[in-house]
Amino acid sequence: MIPNDLRLQIRRLQLRARRAVSSRLAGAYHSAFKGSGLAFADVREYQPGDDIRTIDWNVSARTGHPHIKQFTEERELTLLLILDRSASVEFGSGMRTKHEVAVELAAFLVFAALENHDQFALIHVTDRVEQFIPPRHGGNHALQLLRAIVNFTPAHPGTDLTAALEFTARVCRRRGIVVIFSDFIDPSYESSLRRLARQHEVIAVRLIDPWEQELPSLGLLRLQDAETGEQRLVDTSSAEIRTQFAESAAKRQQQFLRLVRSAGADPLEINTEGDSLGDLIRFFELRERQRRHR
Repeated sequence: MIPNDLRLQIRRLQLRARRAVSSRLAGAYHSAFKGSGLAFADVREYQPGDDIRTIDWNVSARTGHPHIKQFTEERELTLLLILDRSASVEFGSGMRTKHEVAVELAAFLVFAALENHDQFALIHVTDRVEQFIPPRHGGNHALQLLRAIVNFTPAHPGTDLTAALEFTARVCRRRGIVVIFSDFIDPSYESSLRRLARQHEVIAVRLIDPWEQELPSLGLLRLQDAETGEQRLVDTSSAEIRTQFAESAAKRQQQFLRLVRSAGADPLEINTEGDSLGDLIRFFELRERQRRHR
């Protein structure tokens, strides 16, 4: 059994070591989201094919040659990470729990925001908002968020995503990027998600463990709800029970996808046994391609 303090040290080392591969993520993150507007950068001589609406008439009159204005995207955005810290995200049937996957991806996003000179903020939520670190820039703030993400200990086991979504809408008025890491077991967040998605670009990252999708055949198992403590004896050797379980899991998946999309947010499912960083990068790259074709 690895002591908790040693596990945290190992996790920190892993985060620092994998920062080297986050450059592709930083680029994908940058391309996937628009800045807040355009800022004047410079002028240059007009060339055939340029948009005549960008002609700078003052400079053109002064030089005797037509010049156009050039603009750059005002990049600065605010990234707000919401981490569900209810007891159910501590589950993991393999090498990693859902929470450990969320910690890793949240850290990568902090690095990506840092490299793009964006602000970043953090909310930890259970059945209430337990921690809020307001948005700021810079490396020191990034380290503060990483320490909070790694070291935070929740005080409550339950889930209430609505509390976090409504809190975010109140405290973050400026349009930004909200990324929610949760298993989305709480079913009551739809209206709050819809309101938040009107104000921000929202990505709902659903954390999935393989055993939550397909029950293995292991005989009689006593299963316990991590949040309520309720226990149930299940005969996992029954093909009928495993089929019912898989069908219920598929329905939950479809419900999640339908609810999030109808709310105007973007869904992303991350499996604890998959390539979580690769999945996140591919999601951003797809989002960028879709953005270009709108």
